[in-house]
Amino acid sequence: MRAARLIKMVLLLQSRPSMTAAELARELEVSERTVARDAQALSEAGVPVYADRGRAGGYRLVGGYRTRLTGLARSEAEALFLSGVPEALREMGLEDAASAARLKVSAALLPSLRDAPRTAAQRFHLDAPDWFREPKTPELLPAVAEAVWDDRRISARYRRGEEEVVRELEPYGLVLKAGLWYLCARVAGPGSFRVYRLDRFTAVEATGERFERDAGFDLPGFWEERAEQFARSILRAEVVVRLSEKGMRRLVHAVGPVPAREARATAGAPDEHGWVTVTLPVESEEVAYDQLTALGPEAEVLAPGTLRERFAQDAARLGALYRS
Repeated sequence: MRAARLIKMVLLLQSRPSMTAAELARELEVSERTVARDAQALSEAGVPVYADRGRAGGYRLVGGYRTRLTGLARSEAEALFLSGVPEALREMGLEDAASAARLKVSAALLPSLRDAPRTAAQRFHLDAPDWFREPKTPELLPAVAEAVWDDRRISARYRRGEEEVVRELEPYGLVLKAGLWYLCARVAGPGSFRVYRLDRFTAVEATGERFERDAGFDLPGFWEERAEQFARSILRAEVVVRLSEKGMRRLVHAVGPVPAREARATAGAPDEHGWVTVTLPVESEEVAYDQLTALGPEAEVLAPGTLRERFAQDAARLGALYRS
């Protein structure tokens, strides 16, 4: 346990010019007193950890000390080669850099772990695009990815409805969702953080000006929050539905997790047939019709009346078709 913590401490100091005791304690999930003892142990073992005194002090490695990657366990080495998404790296123009990095890591591994890249690649593969849709790489993706890496502002022209607008953006991160690329950026100014679909960009130009990143920005957390907000924002209508037990299980596949979760929260006790009535948030009656059709006889629309009548008419037509 302590040996793993000491190794992590060395790697942390190796990746940064210096770190305070509080920063190390937070990263290692220990007390500052434990950090001091670990630094002393590393120094006695020959690792040149130096402690700077004073309010602005901290810990650093002396003389450009570097450790080698020979302490990796097999599971760690294999996981390392699963961290990349080959297709995404290729689309961003980073395939060569990623390949070179993998070769360097492979060369540093112990002989007993040299087969880690092959064993991992033969067992796990990530196919990000959605089914039944041909993914199309946005032409401007490499330029945007370069700006994201370099923290450089961009002047972007993109389609918004029927018009094109120009914005100066600070590109913070890229997200690949179901085959579509999105840019999470802050409007220069500083302004608010927003999400842009990359295939709607018509022109991108780097301004050459660097921006200072907000250290508190968390890309995964930001994306999760905005995705949830978007899923809720499009639910502008409600449908009252009676569902069988099977229909209740299949509801999430028909309408998605957010509407299904909110519908379940409104469910009352099952009736004598085991059916429950829920209030389902939907985009519109038209979208609700397409979604609930997938549930077939496991769902009965109770309201609004116009949607119930549409299902009744289609059910009558379907019955007549099969009776004939």
